Amino acid sequence: MSRVYACFCTDIIHEGHLNILQEANKYGDVTAGILSDRAMIKYNRFPTISMEERKKMLEETGLVSEVVIQNEIMYDNIIVQLKPDYVIHGDNWCSGPESAIRENVINNLNKYGGKLIEVSYTYNENVRKIDDNMKEKLAMPEFRRKRLRKLLKLCPIVKAIEAHSGLTGLIAEKTVVEHNGELNQFDAMWLSSLCDSTAKGKPDIELVDMSSRIRTIDDIMEVTTKPIILDGDTGGLVEHFVYNIRTLERMGVSAVIIEDKTGLKKNSLFGTEVRQTQDSIENFCAKIRAGKNAQRTEEFMIIARIESLILDKGQEDALERAFAYVKAGADGIMIHSRKEEPDEIFAFCDAFRKRDSYTPIVVVPTSFNRVTEAELGSHGVNIVIYANQLTRSAFPAMQSTAVEILKNHRALEVDSKLMPFKEIITLIDDI
Repeated sequence: MSRVYACFCTDIIHEGHLNILQEANKYGDVTAGILSDRAMIKYNRFPTISMEERKKMLEETGLVSEVVIQNEIMYDNIIVQLKPDYVIHGDNWCSGPESAIRENVINNLNKYGGKLIEVSYTYNENVRKIDDNMKEKLAMPEFRRKRLRKLLKLCPIVKAIEAHSGLTGLIAEKTVVEHNGELNQFDAMWLSSLCDSTAKGKPDIELVDMSSRIRTIDDIMEVTTKPIILDGDTGGLVEHFVYNIRTLERMGVSAVIIEDKTGLKKNSLFGTEVRQTQDSIENFCAKIRAGKNAQRTEEFMIIARIESLILDKGQEDALERAFAYVKAGADGIMIHSRKEEPDEIFAFCDAFRKRDSYTPIVVVPTSFNRVTEAELGSHGVNIVIYANQLTRSAFPAMQSTAVEILKNHRALEVDSKLMPFKEIITLIDDI
């Protein structure tokens, strides 16, 4: 009997999936694959049930002889392993980033004469409702909040990009690229106080209060599902910090990062050019402990940001603080630098990892932007935050458009640089 293979990356079996399996059975003995969690999160939504539950779900259809785990997005290894006569898939992968997977399947099957069968994609009101319900489930606080900790176990590097509005949240949520035979997307969103303040036309001095920041979080949460890491500045007064921890945790934020400075907040990239005061180790540890005591779940993370390298206080001071903050309960350490080379970041990470192999390390490679995620990962970094690139790319584009309209007294000259609004609103889901 011919061998048929179909791979699924779903948390639920609906009529479209059953249609594919029923069609597959016409051609031979069906082996179903489920995409591993690690592979699934590279281009698809985060799974809401375990891999074992997804496997059982397919077995219980009664339409498959065997269920296997496919550990990579591309089919090279699974086709070598199974050598199926047929691979069957819905025709929804003919365009967009997923077309690279389709091409990969065809190339592998052509090596020995296997065939690809494509089934018309089932999309009706029932399927749409199921998809919408899955998306809503992912957006719920209890599911979103714990996702960052899960990602840290699944990903060699968790990639976060700044979002400061619903629209930038959708860009972070939906951008998927195919490059060199791989599909990738961002894992999380960084809600920067700098970008939030800038979007509101306010200085980055903690002038935008937490109530306003929460409105931004709400705007983003309403249209996205990915975990959120919040820039908490200094955390403010301890009494305010513990209250805000409860609020953020209840909303479904995954983590807050607070920096060990006091007084009027100044952006770290100014370094010693402006007066900046670092908090004492004792005071900052007390703030961390108060925050950890205030939270009600094990999922929420408080990450301590160390400003020692920014303020030219050296590695020893940074490491002393890092170990003290972890002892006080910090769930991660963010180390920051304004130098263009990553040497001092690498040195810190290497020294920290000699004593602590577990606590997540976060970096923001704004100044040292030549370094790759793989290089950072090799020194023990777990989370990389692209902290302000969307804001910085949008501003010059908008300013240039405004200047050209003023010069020419019309919009024709800028039109070739503009994305049609029809393409922009395709990001926005209908209710």
